[in-house]
Amino acid sequence: MTADEAYGQVKHLRVWLEQRGVGYVPATRVNDTVITTGWREVRVDELVAASPRQAWKRLSGGRGSHGERVYDWARVTIHPVGEDGVGHWVLAHRSVKDPTDIAHYVCYSPVGTRLKDLLKVAAARWAVEESFQVAKNECGLDHYQVRRYDAWYRHIALAMAALTAIRSRELEKGAAD
Repeated sequence: MTADEAYGQVKHLRVWLEQRGVGYVPATRVNDTVITTGWREVRVDELVAASPRQAWKRLSGGRGSHGERVYDWARVTIHPVGEDGVGHWVLAHRSVKDPTDIAHYVCYSPVGTRLKDLLKVAAARWAVEESFQVAKNECGLDHYQVRRYDAWYRHIALAMAALTAIRSRELEKGAAD
């Protein structure tokens, strides 16, 4: 499971997922706190800032609308108590261009999970966000305020029909070329 920091900071959601054995990599706020392996409560940004320089690996989070998403990634083990075979980490990515621009994630998954696998889950959220942005722009979702379900449904149905007609016309033009 992955989510933005609005859901990532909800600790009872993380506990609920753990109780069901569901791995997660949601983003979280810089001032969110975690329990470290030394039983201390520490802010995630402080924990990541204290990690050694060699903890950072330059990896791609996949292609985005503006090309390859390359960041420096690091993870720090947290939580002293856990089920056998399950690990907790704080994952962070920082901008290559601006090293002060750092995003944080709290992770739960099998102990053998690689850094590459965690960042793949974190990056999966970006495709969803891009899809929402496209839907807002192309379907008029950013120009409509929902007050009732039936009104929203009519608006979405009309917007999707218009979008389908436009795309169909574009495909026909492309086939003729």
